Amino acid sequence: MFDLKSNTHKRFNILTNEWVLVSPHRNKRPWQGKKDKPSKEENKKYDENCFLCPGNFRANGEQNPNYKSTYSFINDYAALKSNSSNRIYENGLLKAKEESGICKVLCFSPDHSLTLPLMKIENIVSVIQMWIDNYIELGSLDEINHVQIFENKGSIMGCSNPHPHGQVWAQSSLPDEVVKKTNSQKKYWNKNKVSLLHHYIEEELHLN
Repeated sequence: MFDLKSNTHKRFNILTNEWVLVSPHRNKRPWQGKKDKPSKEENKKYDENCFLCPGNFRANGEQNPNYKSTYSFINDYAALKSNSSNRIYENGLLKAKEESGICKVLCFSPDHSLTLPLMKIENIVSVIQMWIDNYIELGSLDEINHVQIFENKGSIMGCSNPHPHGQVWAQSSLPDEVVKKTNSQKKYWNKNKVSLLHHYIEEELHLN
């Protein structure tokens, strides 16, 4: 009998049309490698050393307003810059193209100790509205063709600040993974006249 939890297999990624090797039995191997300790939860509502708390100065010298709900601003150390000119560089096997865009920091709450799961429903609604506002604002710019909103959480993910916040990256070109997934969803819709992700959720609910 084929068992997904113990048999080595290739699993089809329905969004990228690619096969991924899965070896579930390796989870049973003895582990003597690195073991990370659970991170301590922040319990201070305000941290005078935090670059994102209300009224504090950020690393670049700018001061945050004494915001009471959500707050967003252009990332002081943005991964994408709006003044790029999309120049192309080619030298032998090396080929590169300049990428332009806008990066923003999205503070979820003035309370330094909170995370999204601990926030009140009405405050989470405010965060979602901030996502919507930034998506519409940045997505309406002529030079922007893709907007991605995300949250890095925890030091192991590279999060540089424990204050409840996320980011938005808006860029001039479409990422390859987004193109592949969009094409897969269009292909599925044209064939079945139903959303691929909606069908996927239905299947998951049925299996569980």
